[in-house]
Amino acid sequence: MKRVFPIIIALITISLLGIIYIQVNWVLTMEENKQEEFKHKLTTGVMTEVAGDLMRQKSFVPNVNTFRFQPGPLWRPPDIELMKAPTVGQLFTQAQLEDRFQKAFEKYGLAGTKFEFAVTSNMNIERMSGNFMKAFEDSSNKDNLRLFQLLQLPNENSFSEADEALILIVPNIKHIVLKQMYWNFAGVIFFTLVIIAAFFITIKTLLDQKKLSEIKNDFINNMTHEFKTPLATISLAVDALRNEKVAQDRKKSEYFSSIIKEENKRMNKQVETILQAALMDRQEIQLNLQHVHAHQVVQDVAENFKLQLQEKNGRAELNLNANNDLLEADEVHFTNIISNLFDNAIKYSNDNLVVRITTHNTKKNLIIRLEDNGIGMSKETQRRIFEKFYRAHTGNVHNVKGFGLGLSYVKTIVDAHFGKIKVESTVGKGTAFTLEFPAFNLAS
Repeated sequence: MKRVFPIIIALITISLLGIIYIQVNWVLTMEENKQEEFKHKLTTGVMTEVAGDLMRQKSFVPNVNTFRFQPGPLWRPPDIELMKAPTVGQLFTQAQLEDRFQKAFEKYGLAGTKFEFAVTSNMNIERMSGNFMKAFEDSSNKDNLRLFQLLQLPNENSFSEADEALILIVPNIKHIVLKQMYWNFAGVIFFTLVIIAAFFITIKTLLDQKKLSEIKNDFINNMTHEFKTPLATISLAVDALRNEKVAQDRKKSEYFSSIIKEENKRMNKQVETILQAALMDRQEIQLNLQHVHAHQVVQDVAENFKLQLQEKNGRAELNLNANNDLLEADEVHFTNIISNLFDNAIKYSNDNLVVRITTHNTKKNLIIRLEDNGIGMSKETQRRIFEKFYRAHTGNVHNVKGFGLGLSYVKTIVDAHFGKIKVESTVGKGTAFTLEFPAFNLAS
């Protein structure tokens, strides 16, 4: 797994980068194609349409028929001034020209496009839209599209001295094209984000699986160790009972029988702990809520751990100052909470241990604080201390047994009682757990 995992990460990363690269290139190519398509519609569509329409209407104006040469002896050149046709700029108003452009834009699917236009004769502007000069002079904007179309009469043999042209300017063509591609961009961005999300979910899943695999191995090792010791003790006790001298000695028989019984209890307790963890996973914890005096529970737990404290030359200090210590709680589970915290304080400590438990009330809650002067915890351990199967590194403290289920169980039970728990710790100085539960008010 350690070797395969980096390869999987690398392959997924390369695939993701490749897909993003292809998507970006596809978008850029599509933008170029859209711009070319847009220019083509304007050049061969709009401009040709408007120019043709203007010249067709111009051809029907009286006295603008083309002059045909009449060969013969009486032929003489016509009066050119009389034969001059009126220009497009003279025939059509600005509003008429604008109307023709708008209809052409609609015809080619470009309705709503902003544009400026002008009609010239002999390079002189005769008609133009309101902002044409401003758009024309804005040569710094490379995204402004400028189109030029000569105006010619339909009859190729026509005679026209005027050199007429149509000029069209479409400002910011890139913005127009990008606006048309809005949904394409939205789709690309959406599916790219989906791919990225899938990538991170995959990576997270792999990391979680790797972490679960490590936790499983640690759990199996811990469980094997926890069961191996009592089984070995029971085996030795059974062998001792088979000895004739021991069998004949009632006191020795009772002694070894009591060892077997105690080790059996110890194994049952470990099995019960694992079963409780399974129940917590399935959210099947049933609370038997009743009125519980927290001070009495704390005193009982402290008394039960008296011998273990003495082994570490330690002591318990109880400062039970809360006026109202009554809780609506499951007595068994609440007792287990205090016992687990007390047990951890003893496990993760050196000699001369002091466990200090204080209580006080806030407006609606009971606060229980359990402090010790043990080995303390790092910031990383504090972040993970309530994770199932997680066990803190114990430094110089050895032979700390357990499955890493105690504090996970504590957190679950505290939450089930609508309480809160937080931890404060400094390496080498000790740890403090603060519990907060809703206090029960008999008056209510």
